[in-house]
Amino acid sequence: MRCTLIIHSLTSGGAERVISTMANYWAAKGWQINLLTFDNGTEPPFYDLDAQISHIHLGIARYSPNPIIGLWNNLTRILGLRTAIINSKPNVVISFMHKTNEIVLLATRGLNLPVIVSERNDPARQTRSKVWTKLRQWTYPLADRIVVQTKRAGNYFSSKLQERIIVIPNPVLLPLDEKEVANKLLGECSLIAIGRLVPQKGFDLLLEAMAKLKDRYPEWTLTILGEGELRAQLECLCNELGIGDRVHLLGRVKNPYEFLKQADIFIMSSRFEGFPNALCEAMAYGLAVISTDCPNGPREIIRDGVDGKLVPNEDVSALAAAMERLMSDRKERQSLGDRAKEVTQRFGLEKVMPLWESLIREVVKDKYKYSVIKIPKL
Repeated sequence: MRCTLIIHSLTSGGAERVISTMANYWAAKGWQINLLTFDNGTEPPFYDLDAQISHIHLGIARYSPNPIIGLWNNLTRILGLRTAIINSKPNVVISFMHKTNEIVLLATRGLNLPVIVSERNDPARQTRSKVWTKLRQWTYPLADRIVVQTKRAGNYFSSKLQERIIVIPNPVLLPLDEKEVANKLLGECSLIAIGRLVPQKGFDLLLEAMAKLKDRYPEWTLTILGEGELRAQLECLCNELGIGDRVHLLGRVKNPYEFLKQADIFIMSSRFEGFPNALCEAMAYGLAVISTDCPNGPREIIRDGVDGKLVPNEDVSALAAAMERLMSDRKERQSLGDRAKEVTQRFGLEKVMPLWESLIREVVKDKYKYSVIKIPKL
């Protein structure tokens, strides 16, 4: 099988993590994988790629200061991407993330290739201009299938698109079988959170909740792994709330394993999500987890009260109450963490990847059923 995967870049995001995982999985099976990204290759991929994968940097990610230049840049992207797709000679094309999806659908118009696009966040909450919204409405009917991570995300799309919607959750990797971490990275009473420092992740809400508990639980600290545009604001907020010495913003970490292994509670305070990898990874490592019940993702992962805690979205008091309950009860933390490990059974690689392969088999068969072209075997 020759599969061409397309994403804007391979930075440290969740979508980038999943597409890298998929590429590695199929490369190990002997598939010919071409991974196309829009960046120019000045930064290496954040996640490791199998040596058999052909990663091609197209160099078409350009800044557009006004609509005229934006139009020209997108036309250039479409033409450059179309050429790269043709040269990769794929049996199927898979695109990740909304703006990339629209460009891919335009670039593949008339090529008679099976194209699968995948939304990787909550489509109802993403910030989009009217132009991109209209473009999605016009281009998505051109896709053979549209992959979403939850049923609720799929319900966002029009009735005309529902027959093309497929729900496939993110694959959860099994915890690394590593020795205990030699260095002590976290204190004895440690909260941990992971994500980009952007409004979506709600770290301001988490800091406010932490501040409510600072006097009653002075021994507890919070570590946040991730980087982003709000670093300065979050640092100022920590100082304003009087928790500057209790909160540690450590930036991007290639392998959060060492921190998850030493933490006591994982917290996700997001305002909206797709299907959060960090939450799944924390559960896989046996951490007690607390998450906001945002519109998509956490409710499909956490079984409330069984293997984690869900709290009302953007409710600082409820978040603080859930934190206090687990901070004060070691036995409940242990109980939730033990059940949390079952996330790898529900969403493990061997469960999720066959869903993708079944979908690929279906779209390839549909595209080629009236053609003399031989359908490739998976």
